Amino acid sequence: MSDRTILVWFRNDLRIHDNEILLEAVRKADKVLPVYCFDPFYFTKNASGAPKTGSLRAKFLLESVADLRNNLRLLNSELIVRIGAPAEILPQLCLEYGVNEVYHHREVAHEETDISEQVEAALWKIKLNLKHFIGHTLYHKEDLPFPIKDIPDSFAVFRKKTERESTVRPVLDTPVTINTPTITDAGEMPNLSDLGLDQPVDDQRTSTKFIGGETSGLVKLEQYLASPEALLAAKGGRNVQSSKLSPWLSLGCLSMRQVYWAAKQQHTDALEMELLWRDYFRFMFKKHGTKYFKAGDSSVENDITDELFDKWKNGHTSVPFIDASMHKLNATGFISNFSRQMVASYLVNELEVDWRRGAAYFEEKLIDYSPASNWGNWGYVAGIGRSTRDDRYFNSVKNHADLATDGDFITKWLPEASADSSSLAAAI
Repeated sequence: MSDRTILVWFRNDLRIHDNEILLEAVRKADKVLPVYCFDPFYFTKNASGAPKTGSLRAKFLLESVADLRNNLRLLNSELIVRIGAPAEILPQLCLEYGVNEVYHHREVAHEETDISEQVEAALWKIKLNLKHFIGHTLYHKEDLPFPIKDIPDSFAVFRKKTERESTVRPVLDTPVTINTPTITDAGEMPNLSDLGLDQPVDDQRTSTKFIGGETSGLVKLEQYLASPEALLAAKGGRNVQSSKLSPWLSLGCLSMRQVYWAAKQQHTDALEMELLWRDYFRFMFKKHGTKYFKAGDSSVENDITDELFDKWKNGHTSVPFIDASMHKLNATGFISNFSRQMVASYLVNELEVDWRRGAAYFEEKLIDYSPASNWGNWGYVAGIGRSTRDDRYFNSVKNHADLATDGDFITKWLPEASADSSSLAAAI
């Protein structure tokens, strides 16, 4: 009797801990074939010539995939890396290695689900099954107190019922070894130029360095839980600092449950709200599909709005806090959620530019880009989101004088701008 081989298709789950598809494949198969595809679709350019995935985001992704490969090698395994459409690459590898089934984690955004459907159709042609798993949320959908179609559109109601009536499942075991077929060509890791991108400039103004991968993510989690902010929250104090864990959460280098239970061991709930918001937007995408972020009327686009959008994205609005935030986003690929809400509100409510343009720009720039969180948050700020909350509007023009700017990011570009206040500097 021939060995049973399962191909594990990694996407936004770049870790070996708490990874259901990997653990289940190890348990069910004689041999496991881990694969990652750099899909050219994500490195195409839009009508304006901007890349769908920018250099900073791509760099973090490359680091994360490379770290996954290293961690698999520690388990006597290997990660096959290819550049190409998964619907073409995966069936070829299945035939080459005698694969019996393919495992992957289900996505919710339409571009990702379209790719899954293409892979599923291609595998059916060679009589293979694509098995779907749910592994990107804190709460498993089967443990929610309501079916997906009845999930409350209000975040407050969603949070209250979920926290009261659901439980978070325990973290899954990590495989101790993985039996992998003899691989003839594992493939070389691409570099940015292979993906059509330039090397980003290492901006020395940022105090936080983001290095992709599960190894760095686990270190970052440990450092955060030992930080004064987390310890203050554990004692019942207010935590106003961002955990900055979202880049690793977005690519699945960190598991939501791992973060949740690690925080619980520290006796702090400081991270739970952040995780719940990620769940909320993901379940809203599952419930509403493309209607969720395509609802509403678009703003009229013309030369004036094009000029306003360019000023916004380049940090030339003459509003210090907005400009500092955009400079920091462009230089580092990361700004706090507070800053994101402020710059989004300014674009939508002050400049009256279509919110989708801002969401697409964030998709290019953010190293922690996640379709549901990004488009959900933008729709929420623009009033398109399904929440009943009424205070979406942030009057950034009125309040900007009271907001601190990051001096390093504002004075280099706008030396005439005032950056006297420092009380909220940590917010960006």
